[in-house]
Amino acid sequence: MAAIGQATEAVETTPALARARQRAAYVPDLLVEAHRVANTVIAGWHGRRKRGIGENFWQFRPYVEGESLSRIDWRRSARDDNTYVRDREWEAAHTVWLWCDSSASMLFKSTLAPVSKQSRAMVILLAVAEILARSGERIASPGVLEPVAARNAAERLAAAIDLRPDKAQFPDVSQINRHSDLVLISDFLDPAEEVIDKLAPIARRGIRGHVLEICDPVEEVFPYRGRTEFVDPETGRKLTAGRAETLNEEYRQTYLARREGISESLRRLGWNFITHHTDQPASTALVALHTHLSGEPGGGVREVAS
Repeated sequence: MAAIGQATEAVETTPALARARQRAAYVPDLLVEAHRVANTVIAGWHGRRKRGIGENFWQFRPYVEGESLSRIDWRRSARDDNTYVRDREWEAAHTVWLWCDSSASMLFKSTLAPVSKQSRAMVILLAVAEILARSGERIASPGVLEPVAARNAAERLAAAIDLRPDKAQFPDVSQINRHSDLVLISDFLDPAEEVIDKLAPIARRGIRGHVLEICDPVEEVFPYRGRTEFVDPETGRKLTAGRAETLNEEYRQTYLARREGISESLRRLGWNFITHHTDQPASTALVALHTHLSGEPGGGVREVAS
């Protein structure tokens, strides 16, 4: 039978350099796809706009007794029998830090999915950057891009990713300030305890976290049968199963228990957890991240499942 999944092999070079070259080759196409995905959901994105101190007009609203008369917009009020106040938009500086895992396991793509995990993760990362930039937020990526507030922030992030050396390890987030938002995109295949050991200290610093797990459908359903050789893309270790189907139930329990452990631990830390399957549209994950980043009702732990 045909292979259910595959990953790109490094050729005549180190694995890290091979991954970097492959990523650099497809970043421009992924940026185009990210723009397309962002445009499909941009109509529903309102950023974090709210009333406060600033220069830009936000809205007219009815005057409330006790407010300063200097805030009344007499020209607008003259149009009808009501008295209106002109509100300005709150303009506090805010930075959203974005990180996408580039480890070897992210290169996996099964025949049940149209793209690899890394390709989908990159599209979502750049689409989030595009929408946040349109909303006037500052965009940054630990170890890749310093905070920037610009309409072309997604292009700058793509260029920085294209040029950087491959760094598969978890990023240094010591420079991220309290109350900033941090979006982490990975398959998070490490044991739940190891993942939480990395994330818990960050959460305790007062950083708001949004964790997006990228999952290929075969990683969850385990459709393998017969004699099958499994290879760890990180270490190269191999496991040969004479009858792979006999491992199905135990594998699924272990895999889902890992996810549940991470999800529950993050919930207690006040972080959000989202699962996205690569056989689903990228826009579903983007909408879920939008809900959490904009602080809309319905936040918390969420799974975007197939």
